Amino acid sequence: MNFLSKLLQGIAFVPAVVHGIEGLFGGRSGSDKKGAALSFIEAALSMSEAVTSKDIVDNDKFKEGLSKVIDGTVECLNASIWAKAK
Repeated sequence: MNFLSKLLQGIAFVPAVVHGIEGLFGGRSGSDKKGAALSFIEAALSMSEAVTSKDIVDNDKFKEGLSKVIDGTVECLNASIWAKAK
């Protein structure tokens, strides 16, 4: 599977990951929950393989981008009925 399709599949399940992390780590800080979500998504995308095969040439910028996707997802979820259901 090429890297772009793998990335898009990974991004597609970010809301589910964020929701699951919230359920597991609800009492922890936002940065702890974000770190857990980043770790899970990085593992799901097999980032070490992508870095080794040069699909990702700047690992730090890639992680920064994933971090922004997670922040945006949390912002959207907090603005929705999902936040009211808690």
